[in-house]
Amino acid sequence: MAKKQKLTKQQLRRMKSNRNKKINETEQTQLDTSLLGDSFEGRVISRFGQHADIEDEQGQLRRCDIRRTIDSLVAGDAVICRENQAESGNQGVIEAVKPRSSLLTRPDFYDGVKPVAANIDQVVILSSIRPELSLHIIDRYLVAVENMGATPVIAINKADLLTDVEKQTLEAELAYYKTIGYQVYWLSVKQAQGLAQIEDVLADKISIVVGQSGVGKSSLVNRLLPETDALTNEISDNSGLGTHTTTVARLYHLPSSGELIDSPGVREFALWHLTESQIFDGFVEFEQYRHLCKFRDCKHLDDPKCGLRAAVENGDIKASRLEHYHRIIQSVSENKPSYIPNS
Repeated sequence: MAKKQKLTKQQLRRMKSNRNKKINETEQTQLDTSLLGDSFEGRVISRFGQHADIEDEQGQLRRCDIRRTIDSLVAGDAVICRENQAESGNQGVIEAVKPRSSLLTRPDFYDGVKPVAANIDQVVILSSIRPELSLHIIDRYLVAVENMGATPVIAINKADLLTDVEKQTLEAELAYYKTIGYQVYWLSVKQAQGLAQIEDVLADKISIVVGQSGVGKSSLVNRLLPETDALTNEISDNSGLGTHTTTVARLYHLPSSGELIDSPGVREFALWHLTESQIFDGFVEFEQYRHLCKFRDCKHLDDPKCGLRAAVENGDIKASRLEHYHRIIQSVSENKPSYIPNS
C-alpha cells in the first residue's frame, strides 16, 4: 500500500481558504434580500469568521452576517448594515465599510499584511525598565504607528523598581522624545501608580495598547477593564494553561470614557512591508534636516555633507535615533520575503 503523501502548509492553507469560500458563498446564497429591512449604521465590536458583532447608534449589540463583497472587516470599522427580518438567523447583514481614518496591520510572511483594527486614534506603546528598557524597540513601534496614521503615546511600566538616581538617568534619556512631540508617562501597574494619567490620555479616544511579552500589557488592560472576564487570563490549577484569554481583537468601552481595542496577538510590529522612505518618515524629526544633505539620494551613513549626521554632531538629533534608523533599514532588507502575498 502506497504511503499517503503529507500535505504542505501551503496546500493546507489553500484547502482551508477554498473551504471557507464555499461556506461563505453558501451562506450568502441563502440570504433572501426580500427579508432585509431598513439600513442602520454601526461599529464593529469584534469579528468571528463570516459574522461580526455590531454596535448600532443606539448602543445595541447585533450579530450580523458579512457580505461576500466585503474583503476586509476588523474591530473599530464603521459599517452600514440592513436589518434581517427573518425569524431565524442573525440580526442583520453588513453591506458596506466606511472609509478608515487609520488601520493597524500585522505583517505575516505567509498571508501578507493583515488588518487587525481600524479607526484607532492613538496607540499606547508600553515598555518596561525590567529586564531592560530598549529605546530601539520603542523606535520600531514609533515607526509603525506613525505610518498607520495614529498618535503614539509612550508609557514606561515598573517605575517603582527604579532608584531615584536610575529614574533621573532614564528621564534624561527619554526627555528627547518629549522635545520631538511625544507624550511620555511613567507608571507601575502593579502598584497602581500613574494609572489616572493613562486614563486621562485614553478619555474620549479609541486606543490600543501594544507591548512585548513581560512589559505588563495584560495587567494594564485588566486594570483599565476590571469587569471584563475575557481579559482575566487566569492560570488553571489542573492544566497550567491560561483561561478566558481574548483571541480576536475586540472593542471595549472604558468605565470613565473612551474605547480600548484589545488584541493580545499584537505584541510587536514587523516592518518589512514598509519602504525605506516610509521608515524615514517614521523618524519625525529627520525631515527638517533632509534638505541639508548634499546629495538627494544620501543614505545618511558616510555620505559627504550629510544633513542628518551634522544634526547629530550638533546635538539636534539624538545619536541613537539615527543608529536605530539604520538598524531598522538593515533588518528590513535582511528579513523582507522575496514574495509578499496580497493582504
